[in-house]
Order: sequence, then structure tokens, then C-alpha cells
Amino acid sequence: MSLNTVPCTVKPTVTLQIGDAETDSSRPGVYVIDVTLPIGQTVNIQEISFKNYYTAYVSVRLLRRDGEGAAKWATCLRNHCLMPSPHTEEGSQDYCSVYRQQMLIEPDNVTSVRLILRQPSSAWLNFNVEDIKIHPCLNEDSEWDIPDWLSDLTQVDQLCDLQGLPDPQTVSSSIQQMWALTEVMQTNQTTASIGRFDVDGCYDINLLSFT
Repeated sequence: MSLNTVPCTVKPTVTLQIGDAETDSSRPGVYVIDVTLPIGQTVNIQEISFKNYYTAYVSVRLLRRDGEGAAKWATCLRNHCLMPSPHTEEGSQDYCSVYRQQMLIEPDNVTSVRLILRQPSSAWLNFNVEDIKIHPCLNEDSEWDIPDWLSDLTQVDQLCDLQGLPDPQTVSSSIQQMWALTEVMQTNQTTASIGRFDVDGCYDINLLSFT
């Protein structure tokens, strides 16, 4: 997931329901959420992320500006599955992302995003998506592509004087030989106990101390 987000406003959820909402007691199966950018601002979208809350399917529509400045709605994702089965818990509260590569159109010059949520199952009292974030595309020469601290480390590495240090290949070979020798010694290790001052079954008087 991209760390960069675009400032945006998430509008209240709108219910889509057939019939009179006041007299019809059936639970609505479709909600719509509009996410708008600041006036006059557009974005090229790389990713849309959110936390699911019992939504089974999501469709995404984008309001894009063309070269002449006219805005037009277009569907970029249709009935994307968030829950493998609408009647079970699986996927009901997962963090989800919709990536640019998944979209049916290029999500460029976008001024508004519309999420259409569907839940056909009557097992859940409510459904929604939360923590909606829009992540922009990064330019190839953007400073965000390579953090400053990483650039500084790269420059330091390039300036380091490696003269006088052992050859890395030689060091690696020596370490591998030591590891192999250790493995052989552990495999052939004897279980017999060795006395502290025992030399060939006898004690060397020079090794004994009197207290």
C-alpha cells in the first residue's frame, strides 16, 4: 500500500432503495459514497484503499476532466467481490485496495470518486466501508520515489574507501569452511567425559595444585 494520500472529503452515505423509504421496511441493499477532492484539484490515482464492513461487492465510478475541462462520469470497476460469500463472515472486515492496474479506464485527472456498495444478503443489519483513502501516482522524478535518508546512505556508501579491507569472496569462503568444520566436529563429538586433569588415564602432578 502506498503511504501518500490525497486530501479529500468523504460525504455521508446515500441509500438507494426502490419504493418509499419511509413506508418500506425492507433493508436497503445498495449504498453510495462520494469522495471529493478540493475544488479545482485533480489527481491521477494509483490506488484506492478502505476497510470493509460487511460489503459484498463494490463498484467504482470516477468523475474525470478531459482536455477541454469538461467533467464526465465513467465506471472504472464493476462489482468487485469483497466477500467470497455474502452470507458468511469471510472478508467482511478486511482492509482492501483497488489498484490502477485493476481499473477498466485510466484513472487520471479525477475530481471525484463514487463507491457503490452492494450487500444482497439479509444476514447483516448494516454494511459500509470505512477509512477511505486515495493514493496518487508518483512521477518518475518525484522526490518521494527515493527518500532523502536512503539517498544519503547511498552517497556515503559510494564515498567509502574500501582499500585495505579483505576481499569479500575470500572472507565468505573462509566462513563457509569454518561452518563446515563445525558441523563435522558436532557430528563426531564423543559422549565420553574428560577429566579436568586426566592425561592418558593418569594425572600429571604438575597440573595439580595444593591448597
